[in-house]
Amino acid sequence: MVYLKQQRPEKVTVPAVRASKERGERLVCLTAYDYPTARIVDEAGTDIILVGDSLGNVVLGYDSTVPVTLEDMLHHTRAVRRGVERALLVADMPYGSYHTGETEAVRAALRLVKEGGAEAVKLEGGRNRVEVIRRLVSEEIPVMGHVGLTPQSLNKLGSYRLQAKTADAARALVEDARMLEEAGVFAIVLEVVPREIARMVTEALRVPVIGIGAGADCDAQILVTHDLLGLSFSRTSPRFVRQYANLRAAITDAVTRYADDVRAGAFPSDTESYPLPADAAAELGLTRAGDEEVKKP
Repeated sequence: MVYLKQQRPEKVTVPAVRASKERGERLVCLTAYDYPTARIVDEAGTDIILVGDSLGNVVLGYDSTVPVTLEDMLHHTRAVRRGVERALLVADMPYGSYHTGETEAVRAALRLVKEGGAEAVKLEGGRNRVEVIRRLVSEEIPVMGHVGLTPQSLNKLGSYRLQAKTADAARALVEDARMLEEAGVFAIVLEVVPREIARMVTEALRVPVIGIGAGADCDAQILVTHDLLGLSFSRTSPRFVRQYANLRAAITDAVTRYADDVRAGAFPSDTESYPLPADAAAELGLTRAGDEEVKKP
């Protein structure tokens, strides 16, 4: 019998992501913030895994992404790195890590790559981020852009709401995306814009456009994994989220049944406990669970 060596799935790289648009391939993107989730998401065939600063909302319990620090991102990126084999691993640059100058941005991005194991970084903003992106790319750090709704701008925006709703805003958004492409990004996240405008942006660019709340015409789609799995604690679910499972309900049910068994003395059972070896039980004059009474000497 001939045993064929099982081939590992082909690694997703930055050049592969960039070329996917020409091939007409739709990429699958999800977030991850820890080792077990990263491993599951990666083994399921996800193409791009983003360690998003959305961890502030869904893992750390903040009301927004603004409080997330570079140290937070490093901690979670390292954990995800250990679970990822195939997907391209991208890490968000948190608020404040690229706002004080190009040199500080390079230092932060280098840490995410060198210490965190990220293969690319993502930052938010349009034309106001062009020079930072140019500098990062010149230092051989792959950059993913992010336009439309930029959650780090919450204090400026006042709330999370639909972007590019007017003709002027739409034209400005398309121009921002073009400027990011010219600066060297290999892909762009486009968040919460009308689907018609998302189509305009997607058609205007050579690099893949990754949509979230941007309709079906984008080259790729991304969701926060906690939203997809029903693990979010948000009071309302965004319109663009499709929940594929309700793990919150499943976990609550499992914990409740465990608690009931503990309080009733039904857990652990004898089969879930470790018996004393027979010779030691005999010497001590003890009865082993499931055995006949051991005679005392």
